[in-house]
Amino acid sequence: MQRVFVLSREKKPLAPCHPARARQLLQKGQAAVYRLAPFTIILKERREGETQATELKMDPGSRTTGIALVQHNQRGKRVVWAANLAHRGLAIRDALLKRRQIRRSRRHRQTRYRRPRFNNRKRPQGWLPPSLMSRVGNIETWTRRLLGLAPITTIAMETVRFDTQLLENANISSVEYQQGELQGYEVREYLLEKWGRKCAYCGVENVPLEVEHINPKKRGGSNRVSNLTISCKVCNQKKGTQTAAEFGYPEVQAQAKRPLRDVAAVNATRYAIGRVLQSFGLPISFWSGGRTKYNRIKQGYLKDHWLDAACIGESGDTVFIQPRHVPLYIKAVGRGRRQMCLMDKYGFPRTKPKRFKQVKGFQTGDRVKAVVTTGKKAGTYVGRVAVRATGRFRVGTVDGIHWRYCRLLQRADGYEYS
Repeated sequence: MQRVFVLSREKKPLAPCHPARARQLLQKGQAAVYRLAPFTIILKERREGETQATELKMDPGSRTTGIALVQHNQRGKRVVWAANLAHRGLAIRDALLKRRQIRRSRRHRQTRYRRPRFNNRKRPQGWLPPSLMSRVGNIETWTRRLLGLAPITTIAMETVRFDTQLLENANISSVEYQQGELQGYEVREYLLEKWGRKCAYCGVENVPLEVEHINPKKRGGSNRVSNLTISCKVCNQKKGTQTAAEFGYPEVQAQAKRPLRDVAAVNATRYAIGRVLQSFGLPISFWSGGRTKYNRIKQGYLKDHWLDAACIGESGDTVFIQPRHVPLYIKAVGRGRRQMCLMDKYGFPRTKPKRFKQVKGFQTGDRVKAVVTTGKKAGTYVGRVAVRATGRFRVGTVDGIHWRYCRLLQRADGYEYS
């Protein structure tokens, strides 16, 4: 069960409490709701309180980042709060592609357009595409927020999903890596991600899969990751000493040589994320995905991003997670569009530019509660609001609600919660 964040009267983070305890404080009037998502209360009377060492763990992914807060006390290590943060890198890439296509089409049609400026663009050192920088920005934003809501003392981050140097050369690391169990986890996890966790030959899923050589070792094949794939036991035995091409799957060899796109995105942002987390001035440690999976499987936890985050590193070997623990799902949706008005099929404006961002104190994306007392739309509605200059808003999926019925619950912050 998710714990509730608690702030002192001076807005200093205290130890998260049980939801039942938070409910009692709210009913007695000793606390007030400070924030809905993540749910946070603020105390009215007590100035200071006891805090316990809390570790922030992050499992950065190309599409989803797992976040977990692990509390360290005398009874052990326990997950008190967790979340899955969905990035919008693909949406940013598609938006940039669409903008580029529109500008190029206007140039080819010889219509009015802004001339290209390729001479004055200089990329700084460490530059990343906007689709990748959005991932870094999301992690920085939530790290800063959680530091203000919980007494975090250390940070642990999974810096690589796979140790690619180890995959290419097993002698590059220490004796523990060469002879331990982690090496097999690194290779197997990489292959499972690359081949979609299904047999490369028959496509069967949800069955035990084996690491298989595309070019058999008896035919001169090596143990390099470019010569390995995942197959079920039936296909592995049926293939025998044949190559993948002789077995009737020449496309397997070509796919094995292609890099994993999601892994490339993670590897491209890991140093930028590491620098951002180091800037907060807390002790930080970096770990690999093989160690994470080893800890998770040893403890019998299912595959999920927030569970991977909880099992990161040395402190993740024995961590308690309640079976009914439900994480908070956070989706990055942005803070609106820069496009001022919509266009018709010929590329000319068909609406007027927006004059005001806020209408009657509300902004598109705010979470509101509307209690309509009369009319056909009588009822209570809770959701995100879309403002209109006329003063009649859309709350959730219901349109035409007057602004006087709306009460602000939480300002838009660029994220959706569920």
